Amino acid sequence: MRIESFIVLPQFGTNTYLVWDETTREAMIIDLAKPSDEVWNVIENKGITLKYIVNTHGHADHIGGNSFIRGKTGAPICIHPADALKLVDAKANLSTFMGTPIYSDPMDIPLTQGCILTLGNITFTVLHTPGHSAGCISLFSPGVVFSGDTLFAGSVGRTDLPDGNFDQLNSSIRSRLYTLADETVVYPGHGEPTTIGEEKRNNPFVKM
Repeated sequence: MRIESFIVLPQFGTNTYLVWDETTREAMIIDLAKPSDEVWNVIENKGITLKYIVNTHGHADHIGGNSFIRGKTGAPICIHPADALKLVDAKANLSTFMGTPIYSDPMDIPLTQGCILTLGNITFTVLHTPGHSAGCISLFSPGVVFSGDTLFAGSVGRTDLPDGNFDQLNSSIRSRLYTLADETVVYPGHGEPTTIGEEKRNNPFVKM
């Protein structure tokens, strides 16, 4: 598995991840925050076939590049159904409050708990991890988890936005993420990577 990360929306520091199988060159992009020639050039230059456009949730700083990259590749947009409205509704994705409405093409593939995405011989299991929003997901493959805005290094996603809920977030982290192996590397929606073990021991918001 090859993972490259980008920050294409510096004012929000949103992590965009490009993940691919090095044998088949099948790839997915996770949370392309805005249209990015840099990301597209990597896809073209490495001969990658984009199989999925994945949104860990539907807030504006995670979906802004969907239509751009879908137009380039034809890859389907994948999101949990509970956040699907956010793709097409600028008020729901909170971009109206930032002064620039952001819209995405609609959902093509619904991602619910236990769904499997495959890139060659690599499989990712969808973990529904609501709390930051109702449709937040994480993507797990043995050794790695992409946690979106659920779990950060030393922090967690904010829960004071519409459809946020701290008790739900706490439950998601404890039941779906902290049950993974301690050595699992966490690639969050913002900030630096961490590990499940590190967060279980030291995260001040949700400790085991």
